[in-house]
Order: sequence, then structure tokens, then C-alpha cells
Amino acid sequence: MIYDPTRHHRRSIRLPAYDYAAPGAYFVTLVTHARESLFGQVIDSEMRLNVLGEVVAEECRRTGEIRREIQLDAFVAMPNHVHAVVIIGHGVGAHGRAPLLQQHDALSRAPLHRLPRSLGSFVAGFKSAVTKRINEMRGTPGLPVWHRNYYEHVIRNEEELDRIRQYIAGNPTCWDHDRENPDYRPRDDHHVVAEPF
Repeated sequence: MIYDPTRHHRRSIRLPAYDYAAPGAYFVTLVTHARESLFGQVIDSEMRLNVLGEVVAEECRRTGEIRREIQLDAFVAMPNHVHAVVIIGHGVGAHGRAPLLQQHDALSRAPLHRLPRSLGSFVAGFKSAVTKRINEMRGTPGLPVWHRNYYEHVIRNEEELDRIRQYIAGNPTCWDHDRENPDYRPRDDHHVVAEPF
């Protein structure tokens, strides 16, 4: 197949002029390839990690050791996704505003360029480390572990940060009503787990 840039392109969900290397706090969700439940199961509202889930948890805990500019404030590995609060930069905690990229810088970069020490670089490195370890354990080199993209939300203030922390901590208790659950069957609108912002 011949590449046609008008048809074969990935639409970014990132904010076009936002500097994702700027100090700040971000809510991130990473989903497994084909939403496969790889990391364990929820039993009695508690997430029980299997050996693959332990790899994810260990890589989350190691984040601050290998990436000095990054801190994971809170995280949870669910059967087929991971939620985390990622803090980048000098201080700890959320902030109201982060500097924007200069307009010419934002336009001159290739759409999928990742800035060093940025949210995108962290996600790519984290996914790569987890994928490598899991594929070595399973003997499945080259098999995808993660969905190609990820979801992120810029955390604007401490109130939002607290709400997201509670959402992450309580995620296993809501698994039956979570849309990421492959066994999810909507009963009515009151049983849908909403994002925390």
C-alpha cells in the first residue's frame, strides 16, 4: 500500500500548543491492546495482580528512580488498563497554568515528535519497558501489549488532583460498572463510572 498523508494519518488528542514537558500534573490512562485483561482480576472489589500485573506495578514504582524528572503521585493497574497521576518537573502538586509552546515551535515540529523529559516520552518509555518484560516472560517477541495511544488530562488545581486521586484509589470497587470491563453490561446511566473531572 502506498502512503497517502491525506488518508493515512493519526489524529492527535494532545492540546496542539501545550508544552507537555512543562512542570505540572497529568492524569493518564493506558489501555491494553484489544482491551485484553492481562494484568489480573478484580475479586471482591480488590485488584489482584497476576505476574504480568506485577511487572506493571514494579515499573510504576521504579519510575522516579529511572526518570528523575517524573513522579507517579498515584496509580492503579486494573485488568486491562492503568490509571496514573504523573507529575513532571521541579515541584510536586498541580498548577493552574503551564507555559505554552511558542506558536512557531508548535507548528514547526512533526506531529508525533516527543520532547525529551515530556509526558509523551515517559509514556513511550514506560510502555516499552513493560512490553519488553512481558514479552520476554511470555516468549512472545513483538506482540503488542498496549493500545497505540493513551488518554491524558492536564490537572489544573489541587481540588481536581484530590478528586482524581480518589478516583484512582476507588477504581477497583467500581470495576463492575467500568466501561473498560469486558463484562460491563450497562443497566442504566446511574451505573456508569464517570471520569473524575
